[in-house]
Amino acid sequence: MFPSSSTPAPTKTEAPAGEVLRERHQRPASVLYLDSGRVLLGVRDDGQLRHQLGAVEGPCWLDAAPALLGQACMVDMVADTRVLLRRMPLEAFRSGFDSLPSPARALVYDMARGYCQQTELAVSRLAQDAEARCAQWLLRHAQQDDAGTMRVTLHQRKRLIAAQLGIAPETLSRVLRHLRDHGLISGTGNVLNLPRPGALQVVAGVG
Repeated sequence: MFPSSSTPAPTKTEAPAGEVLRERHQRPASVLYLDSGRVLLGVRDDGQLRHQLGAVEGPCWLDAAPALLGQACMVDMVADTRVLLRRMPLEAFRSGFDSLPSPARALVYDMARGYCQQTELAVSRLAQDAEARCAQWLLRHAQQDDAGTMRVTLHQRKRLIAAQLGIAPETLSRVLRHLRDHGLISGTGNVLNLPRPGALQVVAGVG
């Protein structure tokens, strides 16, 4: 912790296994310090942590890096065991950080920036994996019509297709929009044309 006579004591709290401590894109008004227990870091889809990026055990800060940089949380944080936490108001946390000697502040800030960059890269790779799974699904369900065009007829709701792929419906919609913007799929309604199956194979990792 950052000791300071003017900093109020963090609020102690506890949470059971399975509780979501932080959500991606959340901008909390406090910073969490894990006294004990184990917390999983990753990306949740449909209420489940489908993509785990790592795990941490106390004592350690959970979200100090994005708090220092003024960023939102980059990952979901879920208690894997019963955890004991301390919750420090964001302004008090930053005040404690500002009280550190200048060289220490520079070192901690650089470490926080490096951590955030690595985490953003890891999350972006998960998004790429979602694109690959979606492309594989499209190719697997594609059929050739009389004109030789490859097309996929969506017989299921997108929510069910997303569940098969292990991604959120919002993620599926974003991936399809990305593929459409790049000319890899076209069409409207429940029929999707695949004008460039070779390029789609590259996205799927089979080209």
